[in-house]
Amino acid sequence: MLDPRLLRAFAAIVDAGSFTLAAERLNMTQSTVSQQLARLEDAVGPALIDRGARPVVPTAAGERLLGYARRILALQQEAEAALADPAGTASIRIGVPEDIVSAQAATVFADFARRHRRIRLDVTAGLSRDLTRRYRAGEFDIVVVKEPEAGPDCRASFPEAMAWFESAAAPGAWPNPIPLVAFPPGGLYREPMFARIEREQLRWYVAFSGSSLHNVLVAVEAGLGLSLLPRRAAGGYRVRPYAAFGTEPPMAVSIYAWESAGPAGELVERMSAVLAARSAPHG
Repeated sequence: MLDPRLLRAFAAIVDAGSFTLAAERLNMTQSTVSQQLARLEDAVGPALIDRGARPVVPTAAGERLLGYARRILALQQEAEAALADPAGTASIRIGVPEDIVSAQAATVFADFARRHRRIRLDVTAGLSRDLTRRYRAGEFDIVVVKEPEAGPDCRASFPEAMAWFESAAAPGAWPNPIPLVAFPPGGLYREPMFARIEREQLRWYVAFSGSSLHNVLVAVEAGLGLSLLPRRAAGGYRVRPYAAFGTEPPMAVSIYAWESAGPAGELVERMSAVLAARSAPHG
């Protein structure tokens, strides 16, 4: 490996056309500069500087090496500058359900990132129960989850209206057993769906299982079955509330964080404001 210090001395000699001037520019003695060039020539083999010329000039081998030397030195300078910049060297790990990553939430993240360049936001979207498990295991610093009721250690919690949905083109009555569109086992709305159907003393089966809210809504839109979903999530899809089942208790949208101060605490406050606005009734 070529030592950048030796390459710097070589390039300085070529640029200055003199060992004396190169030494002055590098704040070294002339003998040190001469020694560094000699060490570089020992490493590469041929002589690199024509010492008999005035001003001194590179040899043919020196000319070939010079371009590489300048590129190596420029890359070293670039790397040193990059490492000196603290941007993105710390992280806040955030877990959220996919429908929480809205334009408003993205604006909060963008503003936070501009004011805290040192911090990188690592955002993971997923199902609430998995996010809760990973938060308790220490994998997230902040997590937003949907749950039947808020835990005692949450930073803030907001209600989310729920409803049964069917395709806007669904027939007037569903057969018995009723086809359901659900999240995979462990999904938050899955067990409440089954319990409600059974309270109605109806039979059911899962006609479609989707791992994302979009997939579930598209399946409902296509008429594959009924599903229990957040009312807000249905906007923009060709679905309608299934009136026969009436209302459902709201879910809690809760935010948890290990820290309450510093940048993480500031981000929790900003995210809580977005969640509060999201849960406010719309006229």
